[in-house]
Amino acid sequence: MLMEPRSGRLAAWGNALLAGLVSPDEAAERITGEDSRHRVVAPGSGEDPEGLTLALGRLRTRGARSLRVALPVAGHPLGLSGPPEFNVRAVDAGEAVLVHGAALGLVPVVRESGPPGGEADPEDVHTEVLWECLPVREAPPADVPSLGEAERELAEAMREATEVLTRLDVAGSGPVADAALEAYKARMEAGRRLLAPGYPPRAVRVLELAQRVAALVSIAQDDRGDGRAHGGAVSASEMLARAEALRPVERTARRAQVAAYNAYAEELERRREGGASLG
Repeated sequence: MLMEPRSGRLAAWGNALLAGLVSPDEAAERITGEDSRHRVVAPGSGEDPEGLTLALGRLRTRGARSLRVALPVAGHPLGLSGPPEFNVRAVDAGEAVLVHGAALGLVPVVRESGPPGGEADPEDVHTEVLWECLPVREAPPADVPSLGEAERELAEAMREATEVLTRLDVAGSGPVADAALEAYKARMEAGRRLLAPGYPPRAVRVLELAQRVAALVSIAQDDRGDGRAHGGAVSASEMLARAEALRPVERTARRAQVAAYNAYAEELERRREGGASLG
């Protein structure tokens, strides 16, 4: 995963918008990123999709207090709270955004279009994202750690995986892996903003480390190119050993990303609970 998930951008900049820390136009621009357009099928809008600014405003009028990210895969409903119908859609997409306070969730449907025939230049490919809005349960999300837990888990997972991969010589190599690593480094050096205003510095630190780990796992798992992407894992048993070593690392990286993106929403809830107890 060399790019931040679209659900992360929507949650981070949507939270900043709900908090009044950024303008609607800036939030929409940051959420859209390199895509051509984002639209939302919002509740109460009928079947016609709405632009981001209008849709986020509509969610606020429905009681939205904060946005949370889910990055589930089959067998690991990370960040989800049900019902099963929504969970299935989110797992199929690999991500979702939960709107706390409105009992709604958004799942992206991505459509790409470009010139017919052959491989299109990336600049000629137009990506449109339609966020489908569905009901969710207002319940604690599944398996989301605290920032502190996520940071400790990342460090431990990296140590263990590095030892195993080094022993097996399966860290990933070859032109494809090299190009992917260079692309990742270039994105990091470009100074892109990982999170929106309002997020604590620790969330930024955890997210950067989690995305770095996820990128390295993606590179190590890549089986394209000249065959050297598997490193020394040329046998089925060695490839299985590599997969087993990377699986918990990838899981830890996803958990940490969710913890980072949800940090702002979690802090808001703690403040509300503290205010209520004092009152």
